[in-house]
Amino acid sequence: MKEGNAKMIEFRYTGEELWNRMERAVERVNERLRKTVTILENAKVPYAVVGGHAVRAWVAQVDEAAVRTTRDVDILVRPHDLPHLVQAMTEAGFHHRENAGLNMFVEDPDGSARDAVHVVLTGEIVKPDDFDPNPDIEPMTRANNFQTITLEVLVRMKLNSHRDKDRVHVRDMISVGLVDETWLDRYPDPIRNRLKDLLDDPNG
Repeated sequence: MKEGNAKMIEFRYTGEELWNRMERAVERVNERLRKTVTILENAKVPYAVVGGHAVRAWVAQVDEAAVRTTRDVDILVRPHDLPHLVQAMTEAGFHHRENAGLNMFVEDPDGSARDAVHVVLTGEIVKPDDFDPNPDIEPMTRANNFQTITLEVLVRMKLNSHRDKDRVHVRDMISVGLVDETWLDRYPDPIRNRLKDLLDDPNG
């Protein structure tokens, strides 16, 4: 980098306040997940936790030191249950947003999408280059105190989406032995090829 191009950045928060801010960030995400699950279960809305929290739940079964923090709270629901979900979440104090067909809920009206609960609809093709639609919530399994999808479906969902963070999540599952070469026969091409690439280069 040429001299003069770099901007000097100093820590605004240090010491105990910095530790507190980092800890609160993780606690808020976990609390958002707990609140959402409680709302949906009390309202009897069928759902499954997917995304980073589902990966965390599976990885924690093997090695808690390998669990990666995440800001995303992703909830998989069937389209016909969406109105019930919106009603339950808004009655509990969340604010519903819809942007370009994507539904999310924030706790503060001015809250960031990064701090939202994101709704994933079953049967939906998210990106034009996706190979699979989003899976159904069944078969599901119980993880901790919430419902999630099976490991095989979760891995396929991650391979289908194939964003940077999805590849990182699959590598996390490979690193703890949840996924290995024997899984290649579980998936069709080109999902299989994406998994093979990650197995061949587990460190990215």
